[in-house]
Amino acid sequence: MPEVVPLAVDALVARAQALRGGGSRALLGITGSPGAGKSSLAGLLAARLGAGAVVVPMDGFHLAQAELERLGRAGRKGAPDTFDALGYVALLERIRTRRHDTVYAPRFRRDLEEPIAGAIAVGAEIELVITEGNYLLLEQAPWAAVRSLLDAVWFVEPDEQARVARLVARHVAFGRSEVAAKAWVRDSDEVNAALVRAVRWRADLVVKEASSGSGSTPQP
Repeated sequence: MPEVVPLAVDALVARAQALRGGGSRALLGITGSPGAGKSSLAGLLAARLGAGAVVVPMDGFHLAQAELERLGRAGRKGAPDTFDALGYVALLERIRTRRHDTVYAPRFRRDLEEPIAGAIAVGAEIELVITEGNYLLLEQAPWAAVRSLLDAVWFVEPDEQARVARLVARHVAFGRSEVAAKAWVRDSDEVNAALVRAVRWRADLVVKEASSGSGSTPQP
Protein backbone atom coordinates (compact mmCIF):
# COMPACT_ATOMS: atom_id res chain seq x y z
CA MET A 1 0.00 0.00 0.00
CA PRO A 2 1.24 3.55 -0.68
CA GLU A 3 2.63 5.78 2.01
CA VAL A 4 0.19 8.56 2.99
CA VAL A 5 1.56 12.05 3.70
CA PRO A 6 0.00 15.51 4.15
CA LEU A 7 0.08 18.10 1.39
CA ALA A 8 3.13 19.96 2.72
CA VAL A 9 4.91 21.62 -0.19
CA ASP A 10 8.37 21.92 1.39
CA ALA A 11 8.47 18.20 2.22
CA LEU A 12 7.21 17.26 -1.24
CA VAL A 13 9.81 19.48 -2.90
CA ALA A 14 12.49 17.64 -0.91
CA ARG A 15 11.11 14.27 -2.08
CA ALA A 16 11.07 15.42 -5.69
CA GLN A 17 14.58 16.83 -5.37
CA ALA A 18 15.79 13.45 -4.12
CA LEU A 19 14.73 11.86 -7.41
CA ARG A 20 17.20 14.03 -9.33
CA GLY A 21 20.87 13.39 -9.86
CA GLY A 22 22.93 10.32 -10.54
CA GLY A 23 23.42 11.28 -14.18
CA SER A 24 20.04 10.04 -15.38
CA ARG A 25 16.78 11.87 -15.95
CA ALA A 26 13.97 11.10 -13.51
CA LEU A 27 10.24 11.07 -14.30
CA LEU A 28 7.75 11.82 -11.54
CA GLY A 29 4.06 11.18 -12.14
CA ILE A 30 1.34 13.07 -10.28
CA THR A 31 -2.13 11.60 -10.59
CA GLY A 32 -5.55 11.78 -8.98
CA SER A 33 -9.19 12.38 -9.81
CA PRO A 34 -10.35 15.31 -11.96
CA GLY A 35 -10.05 18.51 -9.95
CA ALA A 36 -7.69 16.99 -7.39
CA GLY A 37 -5.08 19.73 -7.76
CA LYS A 38 -2.54 17.79 -9.83
CA SER A 39 -1.65 20.70 -12.10
CA SER A 40 -1.26 23.09 -9.16
CA LEU A 41 1.06 20.74 -7.30
CA ALA A 42 3.12 19.92 -10.40
CA GLY A 43 3.53 23.61 -11.19
CA LEU A 44 4.58 24.45 -7.64
CA LEU A 45 7.16 21.67 -7.60
CA ALA A 46 8.64 22.75 -10.93
CA ALA A 47 8.77 26.38 -9.84
CA ARG A 48 10.55 25.51 -6.61
CA LEU A 49 12.98 23.10 -8.28
CA GLY A 50 14.01 25.62 -10.90
CA ALA A 51 15.44 25.30 -14.40
CA GLY A 52 16.23 21.60 -14.15
CA ALA A 53 12.57 20.58 -13.90
CA VAL A 54 9.65 20.83 -16.32
CA VAL A 55 5.99 19.82 -16.31
CA VAL A 56 4.64 17.70 -19.18
CA PRO A 57 0.87 17.28 -18.72
CA MET A 58 -0.96 14.19 -19.97
CA ASP A 59 -3.77 16.51 -21.10
CA GLY A 60 -1.70 17.56 -24.11
CA PHE A 61 -2.77 14.25 -25.61
CA HIS A 62 -6.48 15.04 -25.70
CA LEU A 63 -7.84 14.15 -29.13
CA ALA A 64 -8.87 17.20 -31.12
CA GLN A 65 -12.52 18.20 -30.86
CA ALA A 66 -13.15 17.41 -34.52
CA GLU A 67 -11.80 13.89 -34.03
CA LEU A 68 -13.89 13.36 -30.90
CA GLU A 69 -16.97 14.38 -32.86
CA ARG A 70 -16.04 12.05 -35.71
CA LEU A 71 -15.67 9.19 -33.24
CA GLY A 72 -18.87 10.07 -31.39
CA ARG A 73 -17.00 10.67 -28.11
CA ALA A 74 -17.32 14.44 -27.70
CA GLY A 75 -20.01 14.05 -25.05
CA ARG A 76 -17.57 12.33 -22.69
CA LYS A 77 -14.39 14.25 -23.38
CA GLY A 78 -11.86 13.39 -20.70
CA ALA A 79 -12.58 9.64 -20.59
CA PRO A 80 -9.59 7.34 -21.16
CA ASP A 81 -10.45 6.65 -24.81
CA THR A 82 -10.60 10.37 -25.67
CA PHE A 83 -6.80 10.66 -25.45
CA ASP A 84 -3.96 9.54 -27.71
CA ALA A 85 -2.61 7.21 -25.03
CA LEU A 86 -0.13 5.52 -27.38
CA GLY A 87 1.26 8.93 -28.28
CA TYR A 88 1.66 9.78 -24.60
CA VAL A 89 3.51 6.53 -23.94
CA ALA A 90 5.78 7.16 -26.93
CA LEU A 91 6.59 10.66 -25.65
CA LEU A 92 7.50 9.34 -22.20
CA GLU A 93 9.77 6.77 -23.83
CA ARG A 94 11.51 9.52 -25.83
CA ILE A 95 11.89 11.68 -22.73
CA ARG A 96 13.53 8.79 -20.87
CA THR A 97 16.01 7.94 -23.63
CA ARG A 98 16.71 11.09 -25.67
CA ARG A 99 18.87 12.88 -23.13
CA HIS A 100 20.95 14.78 -25.71
CA ASP A 101 18.08 16.12 -27.83
CA THR A 102 15.26 18.54 -27.13
CA VAL A 103 11.96 16.68 -27.04
CA TYR A 104 8.82 18.73 -27.65
CA ALA A 105 5.56 17.94 -25.85
CA PRO A 106 2.02 19.20 -26.49
CA ARG A 107 -0.01 21.36 -24.12
CA PHE A 108 -3.82 21.45 -23.70
CA ARG A 109 -5.36 24.93 -23.92
CA ARG A 110 -8.53 25.03 -21.83
CA ASP A 111 -9.57 28.33 -23.35
CA LEU A 112 -9.54 26.68 -26.79
CA GLU A 113 -10.48 23.17 -25.62
CA GLU A 114 -7.75 21.89 -27.96
CA PRO A 115 -4.21 20.47 -27.67
CA ILE A 116 -1.33 22.52 -29.07
CA ALA A 117 1.61 20.55 -30.50
CA GLY A 118 5.24 21.39 -29.71
CA ALA A 119 4.38 23.74 -26.85
CA ILE A 120 6.71 22.41 -24.13
CA ALA A 121 10.45 21.95 -24.65
CA VAL A 122 12.22 19.24 -22.65
CA GLY A 123 15.85 20.16 -23.18
CA ALA A 124 18.95 18.08 -22.51
CA GLU A 125 19.55 19.99 -19.27
CA ILE A 126 16.27 18.81 -17.70
CA GLU A 127 16.91 16.39 -14.84
CA LEU A 128 13.33 15.93 -13.63
CA VAL A 129 10.20 15.69 -15.76
CA ILE A 130 6.95 15.97 -13.84
CA THR A 131 4.03 14.51 -15.76
CA GLU A 132 0.53 14.88 -14.37
CA GLY A 133 -2.82 13.46 -15.40
CA ASN A 134 -5.74 11.25 -14.46
CA TYR A 135 -4.72 7.94 -15.96
CA LEU A 136 -1.08 7.30 -15.06
CA LEU A 137 -1.96 4.21 -13.02
CA LEU A 138 -4.62 2.55 -15.17
CA GLU A 139 -4.01 -1.15 -15.74
CA GLN A 140 -5.76 -1.32 -19.13
CA ALA A 141 -3.70 -1.13 -22.32
CA PRO A 142 -2.32 1.13 -23.67
CA TRP A 143 -2.32 3.15 -20.42
CA ALA A 144 -0.74 0.23 -18.55
CA ALA A 145 2.63 1.03 -20.14
CA VAL A 146 2.82 4.43 -18.42
CA ARG A 147 3.58 3.19 -14.89
CA SER A 148 6.80 1.38 -15.85
CA LEU A 149 8.17 4.57 -17.46
CA LEU A 150 7.87 6.61 -14.26
CA ASP A 151 10.33 6.52 -11.36
CA ALA A 152 7.63 7.45 -8.85
CA VAL A 153 3.92 8.21 -8.90
CA TRP A 154 2.13 10.39 -6.34
CA PHE A 155 -1.65 10.26 -5.94
CA VAL A 156 -3.23 13.57 -4.89
CA GLU A 157 -6.24 12.92 -2.64
CA PRO A 158 -8.13 16.10 -1.79
CA ASP A 159 -11.15 16.81 0.31
CA GLU A 160 -13.95 15.54 -1.96
CA GLN A 161 -16.28 18.49 -1.39
CA ALA A 162 -13.49 20.90 -2.31
CA ARG A 163 -12.55 18.84 -5.37
CA VAL A 164 -16.08 18.84 -6.78
CA ALA A 165 -16.45 22.57 -6.07
CA ARG A 166 -13.22 23.24 -7.97
CA LEU A 167 -14.43 21.21 -10.93
CA VAL A 168 -17.74 23.06 -11.14
CA ALA A 169 -15.97 26.43 -10.85
CA ARG A 170 -13.50 25.43 -13.59
CA HIS A 171 -16.27 24.50 -16.02
CA VAL A 172 -18.15 27.72 -15.27
CA ALA A 173 -14.96 29.76 -15.80
CA PHE A 174 -14.58 28.24 -19.26
CA GLY A 175 -18.09 28.96 -20.42
CA ARG A 176 -20.60 26.46 -19.05
CA SER A 177 -23.61 27.56 -17.03
CA GLU A 178 -23.64 26.40 -13.41
CA VAL A 179 -26.39 23.90 -14.20
CA ALA A 180 -24.47 22.50 -17.17
CA ALA A 181 -21.24 22.43 -15.17
CA LYS A 182 -22.82 20.42 -12.36
CA ALA A 183 -24.32 18.00 -14.87
CA TRP A 184 -20.97 17.48 -16.60
CA VAL A 185 -19.23 16.85 -13.28
CA ARG A 186 -21.91 14.33 -12.27
CA ASP A 187 -22.18 12.48 -15.58
CA SER A 188 -18.60 12.66 -16.89
CA ASP A 189 -15.95 13.80 -14.39
CA GLU A 190 -17.21 11.61 -11.56
CA VAL A 191 -17.35 8.53 -13.82
CA ASN A 192 -13.68 9.15 -14.63
CA ALA A 193 -12.89 9.81 -10.97
CA ALA A 194 -14.15 6.35 -10.06
CA LEU A 195 -11.68 4.79 -12.53
CA VAL A 196 -8.83 6.80 -11.04
CA ARG A 197 -9.67 5.99 -7.42
CA ALA A 198 -9.79 2.26 -8.23
CA VAL A 199 -6.03 2.23 -8.95
CA ARG A 200 -4.93 4.47 -6.07
CA TRP A 201 -3.19 1.45 -4.53
CA ARG A 202 -0.61 1.42 -7.36
CA ALA A 203 0.85 4.80 -6.30
CA ASP A 204 4.05 5.14 -4.29
CA LEU A 205 2.71 8.05 -2.26
CA VAL A 206 -0.74 9.45 -1.44
CA VAL A 207 -0.72 13.19 -0.83
CA LYS A 208 -3.68 14.13 1.37
CA GLU A 209 -5.15 17.60 1.14
CA ALA A 210 -6.56 18.81 4.46
CA SER A 211 -10.34 19.03 4.62
CA SER A 212 -11.34 22.67 4.40
CA GLY A 213 -14.48 22.90 2.32
CA SER A 214 -12.99 26.02 0.75
CA GLY A 215 -11.84 24.57 -2.57
CA SER A 216 -8.37 25.97 -1.98
CA THR A 217 -5.31 24.78 -3.87
CA PRO A 218 -1.80 24.26 -2.51
CA GLN A 219 0.31 27.34 -2.05
CA PRO A 220 4.11 27.67 -2.27
